[in-house]
Amino acid sequence: MFGNRGKHGFGKAGNTLAPTPPLAPALEEKSAKAAAAPAVSTNTPIAPGGDRPEKKRRTSKKSESYYTTKSQVFTALIDTIDLSQLSKLDIESAREEIRDIVNDIITIKNFAMSISEQEELLEDICNDVLGYGPLEPLLARDDISDIMINGAGSTFIEVNGKVVESDIRFRDESQLISICQRIVSQVGRRVDESSPICDARLPDGSRVNVIAPPLAIDGTVLTIRKFKKDKLTLDQLVNFGSITAAGAIILQIIGRVRCNVVISGGTGSGKTTLLNCLTRYIDEDERIITCEDSAELQLQQPHVVRLETRPPNIEGEGEVTMRELVKNCLRMRPERIVVGEVRGPEVFDLLQAMNTGHDGSMGTIHSNSPRECLSRMESMIAMGGFSLPAKTVREIISGSVDVIVQATRLRDGSRRITHITEVIGMEGDIIITQDLMTFEYEGEDANGKIIGRHCSTGIGRPHFWDRARYFGEEKRLAEALDNLESTVV
Repeated sequence: MFGNRGKHGFGKAGNTLAPTPPLAPALEEKSAKAAAAPAVSTNTPIAPGGDRPEKKRRTSKKSESYYTTKSQVFTALIDTIDLSQLSKLDIESAREEIRDIVNDIITIKNFAMSISEQEELLEDICNDVLGYGPLEPLLARDDISDIMINGAGSTFIEVNGKVVESDIRFRDESQLISICQRIVSQVGRRVDESSPICDARLPDGSRVNVIAPPLAIDGTVLTIRKFKKDKLTLDQLVNFGSITAAGAIILQIIGRVRCNVVISGGTGSGKTTLLNCLTRYIDEDERIITCEDSAELQLQQPHVVRLETRPPNIEGEGEVTMRELVKNCLRMRPERIVVGEVRGPEVFDLLQAMNTGHDGSMGTIHSNSPRECLSRMESMIAMGGFSLPAKTVREIISGSVDVIVQATRLRDGSRRITHITEVIGMEGDIIITQDLMTFEYEGEDANGKIIGRHCSTGIGRPHFWDRARYFGEEKRLAEALDNLESTVV
């Protein structure tokens, strides 16, 4: 019926179909499900977030007739379009082709729809065929930092540090797992019953975690940590109140003078964002090697080598761990090693690198304070089976790490850099540290926003002063320390 429509002539009427490309299985699965279950809109508008989002914020639901119409149009589209030809087009051309055929289907079947409903239907179907379905409108919003899918019928998002519920829904569990498989297959990974846990990333670097049944009891759980399209800088963190201007200058100098830095913080506290900010001040003539579980760092220098771990294959073989990556990158003539997140025994290899000529190396660790960060490093070394005395382990840590930067997510959803702490050395069996800057909590305003101060601890000559002088940064460091007065944020 629709064989002559579409500027590329992709209708199937009277044609013999070519072998189906990889795009087809997902489309055929959707076609089989479409008639059995009402489709869920993929483009439900969501009100933009304010300073204090409501606990639950829902949007107006589309009518049942919209879902029924979408299901019928989608089924007719799959019966009409030639997938083998569609797969040869770029995304924009394929989207235009789909829109042409869907417009014909709506006209011939005489569906009663307003222009806005028709445009919304066109966008929803294009997202289903070419993109990530119901996820597309959420991925397009730059104010969302996290997307949490708890099964096909439950979606939550984080806006301005607060978690709110969204009306975005998936048609059924099959559609959700199909989209998860589409995401993870782009980076050569898989998710199914035999391998139900998977870490992956989107093309823009957003972090993706999938856990599927039978481990997820109530349906597939998809979590996406989105990256902003515009990369944050320390100047922007100053504008957000995460740190003072003088504190930002100190962090710039720390990154510039090749201090070994560990960024500590809890989940969602902004560790990776802060690590990206600090790497901006690495000289462009340095060779940087990054090691990550899923590639998230966005370094701008011209000489960057990116390494990524690999999970085991279906036979349980071929796994490449973070420790193996860190050990291997020592043979790659690095000047700086940046580890996206240290979770286990690889911390020992990172400390060894910091202590053997790779000054300026950086990494992040999950912990709630600088002191706890040091204890976690000890614990992770013990996890690796190293039978070293406790004092020896602490000497390795104190001789390797120069600065710990603590990032914290406060209960109002805001993120603050709460400590810039130097590791001085050992005194007996204890690692000695000194704070250059701390954040002191003072209360909250009428809207529940946390009020506090970034305060100087009065240190006028930090332990890395000689290093700063070697790089010609001692005057700027002295000015920044003088200006590190108490500032209300």
